[in-house]
Amino acid sequence: MPTSPMPANSPRWGPTVKLVVGLTITGMVFLLIISFRSIIGPLILAFILTYLLHPVAVLLTRTIKLPWKPSVNIVFLVLLVVLIGLSTATGVVVVQQIQSLIRIIQNFLTDLPQTLDTLSKQSFTLGPLQLDLSKYLDLNTLSNQLIQGIQLVIGRAGSLVSSFATRAVSMIGWGLFVLLIAYFTLTDAGQVPDAVKYLKIPGYDYDIRRLSRSLGGIWNAFLRGQIVIVALVIFSYSILLSILGLRYALGIALLAGLARFVPYIGPWTTALITFLVAVFQSHNYLNLNPIAYGLLLIGLSFILDQIFDNLISPRIMGDTLGINPAAVLVVAILAANFIGIIGLVLAAPVLATFKLFGQYIIRKLFDLDPWPEPETNPKTLEPPILRRGFHRLQAWWRLRKSK
Repeated sequence: MPTSPMPANSPRWGPTVKLVVGLTITGMVFLLIISFRSIIGPLILAFILTYLLHPVAVLLTRTIKLPWKPSVNIVFLVLLVVLIGLSTATGVVVVQQIQSLIRIIQNFLTDLPQTLDTLSKQSFTLGPLQLDLSKYLDLNTLSNQLIQGIQLVIGRAGSLVSSFATRAVSMIGWGLFVLLIAYFTLTDAGQVPDAVKYLKIPGYDYDIRRLSRSLGGIWNAFLRGQIVIVALVIFSYSILLSILGLRYALGIALLAGLARFVPYIGPWTTALITFLVAVFQSHNYLNLNPIAYGLLLIGLSFILDQIFDNLISPRIMGDTLGINPAAVLVVAILAANFIGIIGLVLAAPVLATFKLFGQYIIRKLFDLDPWPEPETNPKTLEPPILRRGFHRLQAWWRLRKSK
């Protein structure tokens, strides 16, 4: 569609007016972002959920020949059932883990006086030196002080539980907000035309479409590829740690999945927590020394991480983002301080997006070709096994319809 000429009775804006209007709009947008940054994270989550569920609704519309809105209703109904089931299962696991932790603390407090009494009667010989703990340490006083400290912490458990309950209610409220925004957005998505088609800037038609395709590749790689990887990491860690009998296996598996978004620090934090839980665990299925048990878990976790880093992630993600892990770490810390955990998760694609626009702007400023390399077709992000399964499902559905 050709661009309509400027009417004679509508004067053109000069460079100064354009600059003032552009800076004013930029300032207003920045002010709104700073003032309402608490809502930015849930809105981003809602749009991500819309983006992920859109292909599912399209598949239902094309295969079952349903109208758009009933397809969206079915998708969200299934999503609600899955979320309620997962929340119930997770709640049961969390309650069991908390009960286990309380039992451990109770047993520790019960056995503490006897343990300290046994320790006070022992003496250690180091060559010509003999160390008698009862002469240097008043273990009874130390025991009383330790018990008082633990009782103080237990006394504050009520306020901690209350704070946790308040946060849980807040998370449920924000979750409902995200689901509602995603539902209404996806309901209207089938009726909203492609904005890029109607974005006409003279001389920039190819640049706009090239930027749009590059952004699509970045966010496709992250939203679909990274989510698949995180799900596989959580599943693999849950099985590995459960088989080896580690307590809080599900929580550590979730931490390992979240750690995929934070290079360097994330894996080391997961390894440290795994080691500490293994060391302070009273027993294990392998009857190993606690330190040896912890080192075994760290070694197996390291091997599992290497499998994901060198075999699975390249097959799913490729080099679509193409950014330095150290830069991702810095951006993740800054974004987490700005909008919380959502910023931590989205640090990699946001950095890749800024890199794309930064390279384009710098090359335009120096009158260089903004696209020095030819455009390549984006790689398919789904793993081969999922792609083959999807094609087989499509073939089965077409065969059934033909009969």
